[in-house]
Amino acid sequence: MAHPVLREPSWAPASPCTPECLPPAGGPRCGRLRVAARMTGLVLVLLATVAGAPVLTAGLRDRWVRRCSRAALRAAGVRLRVTGADRYRAGDGALVVANHMSWIDVLALDAVEPVRMLAKLEVRGWPVIGGLAARTGALFVDRAGLRALPATVAATADALRSGAAVGVFPEGTTWCGEAAGSFRRAAFQAAIDAEVTVRPVAIGFRLSDGTPARGAAFVGEQTLLDSLLRVLRLPGLVCEVNVLPAIDPAGHDRRGLAARAATAVGSATGVAHLTGRTAPVSSPLRVAAEPLGVAA
Repeated sequence: MAHPVLREPSWAPASPCTPECLPPAGGPRCGRLRVAARMTGLVLVLLATVAGAPVLTAGLRDRWVRRCSRAALRAAGVRLRVTGADRYRAGDGALVVANHMSWIDVLALDAVEPVRMLAKLEVRGWPVIGGLAARTGALFVDRAGLRALPATVAATADALRSGAAVGVFPEGTTWCGEAAGSFRRAAFQAAIDAEVTVRPVAIGFRLSDGTPARGAAFVGEQTLLDSLLRVLRLPGLVCEVNVLPAIDPAGHDRRGLAARAATAVGSATGVAHLTGRTAPVSSPLRVAAEPLGVAA
């Protein structure tokens, strides 16, 4: 499906992708019993993750979340394929930036190495997933409140300085994979302030025969339940996570960092990403007009 070039009249991240981008119902799909078994297994794993994460020490919690994320993907019938680096950090914190297509993306990132996600405030109220995000250290962002964004950038920089891997989706919302959004720049300021590397990650979905799996995307007015059922019905879904070389922020402003990360991810996925609108980087207040990328 051809997508128009998105020209946003306001600061809010938006995508032209709708459920019409997804393949029509039909074709190979899992039966009801397998879907029910996958749903049950996924919910049980997520509940176990939520229950176990708060009572473990930081090191044990990271290993627990990583194992549970891999188990959740298996329960949902998703095979994980990781290429590139086997972790995001090299002793210090790292800003992990990835393209965004699905709710699967967060599980896939955590399955490589647990990250503290920047997530929209609404996620906190989602059943199971909201509790999981909160208990694994997510940084929640009110996308309706521009005034809070500089403080969010500062909190992100503090988390990075503490040695955490912080996950960001710079597109700010999900896309179908045939088109991609611009990489918003505000979050990259946190990496500059904390003097930590930026780790681009390219995420893609394929079926077992190698064809792109657009049905895994979570876009437009889809409900979480609808997207979940679509994924659970897919036979042989593969989530490909390509951990790309780290980018040193030294000598870059946030615009340059965003551009380098967007180019790296676009080269890996074959879908070009743009960067956000240009603006003078000398003004710290400009961060308020450059919304952070958050988990949608």
